[in-house]
Amino acid sequence: MVWLETAETITKIRTAFAACSLGTWPTPLEHAVTLGPELGLAELWIKREDRSSATYGGNKVRGLEFLLAGAPAEAVFVTIGGVGSTHCVATAVHARALGYRAALAQFPQPDTATARRLARAAERAATIVERARWRVTLPAATWRAWRGAARVGRPVWVTPGGAHPRAVVAQMLGGLELGAQLREPPDAIVTPLGSGGTAAGLCLAVAALRWDSRVVAVRVAPALVANAPRVGALVRGAGRQLRAARLPEPRQAALRQLDVVNGLGRGYGHPTAAGEAAKALAARHGIELDPTYTAKAFAVLPRLAAAGYRRVVFWHTFAEPRVAADGDA
Repeated sequence: MVWLETAETITKIRTAFAACSLGTWPTPLEHAVTLGPELGLAELWIKREDRSSATYGGNKVRGLEFLLAGAPAEAVFVTIGGVGSTHCVATAVHARALGYRAALAQFPQPDTATARRLARAAERAATIVERARWRVTLPAATWRAWRGAARVGRPVWVTPGGAHPRAVVAQMLGGLELGAQLREPPDAIVTPLGSGGTAAGLCLAVAALRWDSRVVAVRVAPALVANAPRVGALVRGAGRQLRAARLPEPRQAALRQLDVVNGLGRGYGHPTAAGEAAKALAARHGIELDPTYTAKAFAVLPRLAAAGYRRVVFWHTFAEPRVAADGDA
């Protein structure tokens, strides 16, 4: 098969992996005509992964279509994340949409209005939510979630953040969509780097399209989790998945164009001054960012402009819960 940025190619991959249907594809690509120049860029596009589903959007929907597919009727999906984890919310919401249940184990993170809204959304959607009081007690909370899942069904593990090679193949499809939406390759594609699945998928897509674009992955989690070797391992795992499905791997070295940039600040979930300024700027243009992931990634755009990047795509991964938590601003 020749890699082409066509709907037929994407359909062939989805069929080979027997993906279920949770999202609406392709997600929109918006040309931010006034925002780009304000950041010092000649052109800025925003890939609206936040609009991937009317049920609950964000970048996690793509991977869940590949990870939740084909589960037994009694499946209870078990996963972990912070109390403000979009992955936890997406897993619980979309498992329920398919008629399944979810059990979550969550660790504490800095208290923000966004984190509170996501925590409430997780509580509404999941069958079981076990909260660790401290991060070191997360293994015990995970065991309680697994044991609770076993009491009501058959536990099925979902990799934290959805960072599994099958999900990386799904994220690659977003990059192939981009190939059909842009006439020319951008200088860079900017995405938050947490568990690494989205960055890995974009690296594969850039290689498949034979673009010379940089994939700028902005690290928003500790380096122990968010790093280039982990992205590389996910890329290689996705390659094995493609071979097993009798699909070709991209010929170009997928990691050659990856740049990891630090945007963490004090730690995971802690807002940064640059991120909050980026969030306020984006809001003035109708773009809603979150303090944990997208605001920190967006804050890197002026640095890229200063470094000579002219045409940039921002991968908008965050989606707000549909109903805000009581008392939140």
